Amino acid sequence: MSGQIPIVYGLDTYSFILACIFVAMQHGQPIFRGPIGLAARLGAVSFAALLASCAAVGPDYREPAAAAPQQWNGAAAARFDADSAGDLSAWWQRLNDPTLSALIGRALAANVDLQSAQARLREARARRLLAGAQHLPTVSASGSASTTRAGSEALTARDGNYFSAGLDASWEPDVFGGLRRGIEAAQADLQSSIAPLQSTQVSLVAEVGLSYVDLRAAQRRLAIARDNLERQRETLQLTRWRAQAGLVGELDVEQSRATVEQTAAAVPALETAIASAGHRLAILLAQAPGSLQDELAAQGEIPLPPQRIAVGIPADALRQRPDVRAAERRVAAETARIGQAEANRYPGFTLTGSVGLDALTIGGLSSSAALTRSLAAGVAGVLFDGGRRRQAVEIQDAIAEQAVASYRSTVLSALEDVENALVALQNSERRQAALGNAATAARSAAGLARHRYTSGLIDFQAVIDTERSVLTIEDSLASAQADGATAVIRLYKALGGGWSGT
Repeated sequence: MSGQIPIVYGLDTYSFILACIFVAMQHGQPIFRGPIGLAARLGAVSFAALLASCAAVGPDYREPAAAAPQQWNGAAAARFDADSAGDLSAWWQRLNDPTLSALIGRALAANVDLQSAQARLREARARRLLAGAQHLPTVSASGSASTTRAGSEALTARDGNYFSAGLDASWEPDVFGGLRRGIEAAQADLQSSIAPLQSTQVSLVAEVGLSYVDLRAAQRRLAIARDNLERQRETLQLTRWRAQAGLVGELDVEQSRATVEQTAAAVPALETAIASAGHRLAILLAQAPGSLQDELAAQGEIPLPPQRIAVGIPADALRQRPDVRAAERRVAAETARIGQAEANRYPGFTLTGSVGLDALTIGGLSSSAALTRSLAAGVAGVLFDGGRRRQAVEIQDAIAEQAVASYRSTVLSALEDVENALVALQNSERRQAALGNAATAARSAAGLARHRYTSGLIDFQAVIDTERSVLTIEDSLASAQADGATAVIRLYKALGGGWSGT
């Protein structure tokens, strides 16, 4: 079998490396000869088998139970599909607003918070690889050349050259699984670090949607205010004509003018709201405030909620929401660190070896006589530390328990977010229906009041009251429509929509 490497089955990384040492001892120049060499080879194989059979200390991770109900309490309405949540990664497309979809796409490509989250994810991946690297042996190479020329008065030195080259290796076998638990914790940390990126994406998409709704709602309310202002100015002009004709007194004119000025005072505040929403959208797209002013100047409609909304079951939301996923992964990481702390209570083992060449000439390095080699094993353990390592295990166990409690709290908060959004959406729709009927009635009443006032059948106060009522109800209706769109966005956000796992 000289020159062939035997296949080794069922050994982990540590025992495989030891098996390689054994193979080298079998097929190369033996490090130890005779009975000592045989004992060393048997010891290497026995140690490899021991490592292969060792399980990592500490508790194995089990996902905490989450008290999620079977159905949403607020999803009883016919428009909610509780069977499946469907694909929520691009939920904004269900609002059928091309401008909103375009803004969200640009935000996902340019937002600085998203870029920062991506950089943090790269950091977590590097830390995971660092933890894995600690699991492997360390190998170093060295070489040197020196020459000595002794002076005529030197007593002991003499002329000569010296050349050397060598490889040194060291390795700490993970007998009790401390490093394995460390890798397990680092892997869970990496998975937990993915969630902030996903959560940032979910929040970014929702913020763009909410700011867009604010913009369109403010534009709609501004249009309503201007329309009412125009009608009130017409009423003011009519009142002035009647006053000039001696049909009414100056009181009616002043009351009408006060109504006009009161409505006009609402216009600057609404223009400020439009500008603020546009600035916020620009920032979310990583642009300077005001850069979207021309693009969004034309009034658009408030996005309408889809006819049916797939909400799925609570378990779907818990799997989809990044904050719940992150909390669960933190539990896994802290559980693995209990094993790390437990492994520190046990002895540590080290294996070191070196192979080198020493000669007085460069050509002499190729001679077998220049070969030097060594192999050493060591064990070290703490006999007394005042209970520090035992308390470290207790501390980590308490940290893991806190992570479990935090996970359960996150689950409850997620369920609350969805239920609140469902209730808000249903009540918003009821409010819109009532305000729509009220707006129709108010506009009809205002027309009748102006006609009857012109005919001299009622006083001017009735006209003022009906015109104010029209403005108030139409403004409230626009706000209710915006609330409905906002509730839909918050519902999709609460369901964990806005990111893709692909």
